[in-house]
Amino acid sequence: MAKKIDMGRIRHGALAVLFLASFAYGAREFGMLGELDARAATEPAALQIDYPIDGSIFPPEITAPVILWRDGSDAATAWELEVRFADGTAPLKAHSKGELMQMGKSDPEAGPEPVPTAEQLATHSWQPGAEQWRSIKQHSQSGWAVLEIRGYAGSGAMVSAGSVRIETSKDEVGAPIFYRDVPLKSTPSGEMGSIQPLPQSALPLIKWQMRNVGEAESHVVMEKLHTCSNCHSFAANGKSFGMDLDGPRNDKGLYALSPVARQMAIRSQDVIRWSSFQVDPGARSFDSSVKRFGFMSQLSPDGRYVVTSIGPPNAGSEHQGEIPVFAKGLLDRLYSTNYKDYHFLQVFYPTRGILAYYDSVRKELRSLPGADDPAYVQTSAFWSPDGKYLIFSRARAQDPYPKGAPKPEFANDAREPQIQYDLYRIPFNEGRGGVAEPVRGASCNGMSNNFPKVSPDGRWIVFVENKNGLLMRPDSKLYIVPFEGGAARPLRANTALMNSWHSFSPNGHWLVFSSKARTPYTRLMLTHIDEAGNDSPAILLENTTAANRAANIPEFVNVAPDGLSHIEPEAAEQFRLLDESLESYARHDLPGAIAALQRAIELDPGDGASHYHMGILLKADHRLHEAIGEYEKAVAIEGRNSIYHEQLGLALAENRKMAEAERELRQAIAVQPSLPKYEGELAEVLAARGDYQGAVRELKLAVEITQHRSSVYLEQLAEMEFKAGSREDAVQSGYAALDLAVEAGDRKSEDRLMDALARYGDATAHAR
Repeated sequence: MAKKIDMGRIRHGALAVLFLASFAYGAREFGMLGELDARAATEPAALQIDYPIDGSIFPPEITAPVILWRDGSDAATAWELEVRFADGTAPLKAHSKGELMQMGKSDPEAGPEPVPTAEQLATHSWQPGAEQWRSIKQHSQSGWAVLEIRGYAGSGAMVSAGSVRIETSKDEVGAPIFYRDVPLKSTPSGEMGSIQPLPQSALPLIKWQMRNVGEAESHVVMEKLHTCSNCHSFAANGKSFGMDLDGPRNDKGLYALSPVARQMAIRSQDVIRWSSFQVDPGARSFDSSVKRFGFMSQLSPDGRYVVTSIGPPNAGSEHQGEIPVFAKGLLDRLYSTNYKDYHFLQVFYPTRGILAYYDSVRKELRSLPGADDPAYVQTSAFWSPDGKYLIFSRARAQDPYPKGAPKPEFANDAREPQIQYDLYRIPFNEGRGGVAEPVRGASCNGMSNNFPKVSPDGRWIVFVENKNGLLMRPDSKLYIVPFEGGAARPLRANTALMNSWHSFSPNGHWLVFSSKARTPYTRLMLTHIDEAGNDSPAILLENTTAANRAANIPEFVNVAPDGLSHIEPEAAEQFRLLDESLESYARHDLPGAIAALQRAIELDPGDGASHYHMGILLKADHRLHEAIGEYEKAVAIEGRNSIYHEQLGLALAENRKMAEAERELRQAIAVQPSLPKYEGELAEVLAARGDYQGAVRELKLAVEITQHRSSVYLEQLAEMEFKAGSREDAVQSGYAALDLAVEAGDRKSEDRLMDALARYGDATAHAR
């Protein structure tokens, strides 16, 4: 129904305009205009309060913020701050000289100091005292409080004014925040660091901190790690902790899974080696990329399962060797590079991968049906609070490094590989999976949707939306959408630059996230979210790190504020000693290598990998009997590691203990039946025992695994068939090997095979 127009009100307004115009004309005629101009000049200029933003909501336990403002009047030399309360309490007043905003102290070992913007150079600041802030919080819980700042000239005249509304929530945060404190440094040219954004020398400078918002500062819980540690997660019940962990030689296929305690440790026995698992038991592939680099691994709410993204089986390794320090197959599924500009130093996102889950009870890694299609990249999965569903990002799979592609030079460069993820929801069904369905409102929108976190009440998904890739993009913004799908809307809390790495508090009322709005070095922000999914403008978590360090990957931990005070990274120290041992070995310093490794073993005698490496060193030092003892310890600790069985078998064979050698090599094959070299090695042991028929059987399996494309195994098979008395079979296998050698242009193998064929009784070999 159209609204009725009030003509009387319009006529009254028109008369008022005419009256004012006539008054101004008369004032001009009678010399009154100067007086009007003087009055206008006394109107206060606009004073812009930059922080807190109008509508900000603070937790009841948070410490006092630093209030920031810019004054529109050049005449202002002093300021009065007044807080008026809705509950009728007398206003709180304070006076300030308007000290200029400080960027904070810098760490001399970290990156360059942040350069303040022109606006920041003109920004004034004031922080309430503890008692003032307590009073403000107490009297702003029953309604909005108005913070007004007034600027005064030296004469005492008010020359500027501005105000914002703030409120204190009755909802406590109720849990501490765990986050990473990082010095941003460019990786020197010549040092490989695409996955590792920092130079090796800077890794020990990384700190892991805990922050109770009711305290003015954070405290360090873990530091001085030799290797890089990054993506982490805590079980919703606060009892388990998981973290992607780099091992010796930049091994990124490790994951630490530890129980949470006030004083806790990450021990070697807490570390999962993804390479220990054959994801697809039926696969006839010996490509290690099927087991590879876990990405965005996340603990289930009860801590039993870890969901991660792994390389699809039989994916190949087209780019292997282009960056030698990378694990095999990694370059074929993950785009990563470091830029020179430390404002946005690193970019990484997967372009191939399937979801898999690790069962900590059954000690098994399995792909998740419904999220294991190699035609897509399926990544960054997060749990619903009941553990029944996973929300993950999905896009069409692609080559991260297509041949001839131009090299991008900055974040969001159009030359970056373009990928836009959609959010999908899939039932977990205790690992049985199901049908993956797109989340309406967070898919098929022409943007990249990623990092979905479900609210503890299961009603909402907060996710990151940006143009390309995921997470740490300049245009990353947080959106909220109903769990069952619907209209997505941006959060009010979004800042001007990069919003990501978010986490819900256990009670669901608060969200912490990272932003670069204030400085190139990431800072932590909080926003309040009510039951209807409405959020408030972002507030800064003060004093999280030095001015030239970044605070990122924040996560609420469901423990008491003092429930986690220290994490002892025992495994990291062991990895450091392992690296020291390997470096000494590379310098041909066997005594130094053995001494460093012995110290690693003393830290954790139950680590099979350390005993295995000790076996290698002792064997190189011609201490075969001692080497066998170390291999036996490794096998006793990790009986499902095929490499340990293999090396023990080879050492036993060298020691002429052929029956024991056969046993170990057969055990290696039982653990991993898809490696042809195990069959070839077993064939050599059987032949040494005079069992040529047995050797033929094993070599035929090796030839089958390699799909008759290995001249090496065909040549070995021909020799064993000849020794077993099967001359015709030997000639046939020999010619098959010869054809492959000719195809490869291997003249040495050709000559050797023709001599062998002649020896087998084929008179036409050399004529051919």
